[in-house]
Amino acid sequence: MWTLHIQPRFGETDALGHINNTVLPVWFEDARTPAFRLFTPDLNPADWHLIIAKIDVEFVGELFYGQEVEVRSWISKLGNSSMTFHHEAWQDGKLGARGSAVMVHFDHSNKCSVAIPQTIRDELSQHLLEL
Repeated sequence: MWTLHIQPRFGETDALGHINNTVLPVWFEDARTPAFRLFTPDLNPADWHLIIAKIDVEFVGELFYGQEVEVRSWISKLGNSSMTFHHEAWQDGKLGARGSAVMVHFDHSNKCSVAIPQTIRDELSQHLLEL
């Protein structure tokens, strides 16, 4: 499991004082950075090997400005060329949101998915927690 600690910014709130619903996908993407580095260690977009196929977010509680949020992330499914990340956003011991993202290892030149290399698969497997 990977964890990311976030201090919400005032600009990430909505008129009701909650963290805006558009922010969670951004936080969840940021939480995937350790996995991105397995495929592209320097995070160079010109050498990027992943595409996103699907994301979803379920809001199950409230998240607020002024209190740290912990995003917990892990791999919930590891396929031949794709992987599913599961994310949870916790604040003050309460689950505020959860979601998932399906990412595909992709060859941009040939416009097709490709198998995840075994060395990367081994690293990802260390974060595999099936739901």
